[in-house]
Amino acid sequence: MTTGDITETSQTVAAGQLRTIIERIERLREEAKAIGDDLKDVYAEAKGNGFDTKAIKTIVKLRTMDQAERLEAESILDLYKAALGMV
Repeated sequence: MTTGDITETSQTVAAGQLRTIIERIERLREEAKAIGDDLKDVYAEAKGNGFDTKAIKTIVKLRTMDQAERLEAESILDLYKAALGMV
């Protein structure tokens, strides 16, 4: 095998790896779009049933936080509301 053959083989392998990575990214983007569409449908269903979607989004966000993080966020929000005379 010559140096040229090794270089060509390396380029072929690299091109194959790059193609695989790009195809995986494209597939994941398609899946993410499908999930986004599903989320829109669920929020539309919630709204159709009379629920406030903004409140639901807030609850979902709060549920992703651990208790200490959530309490800190709520304390900061309360502090800011008090500073602005909103409580």
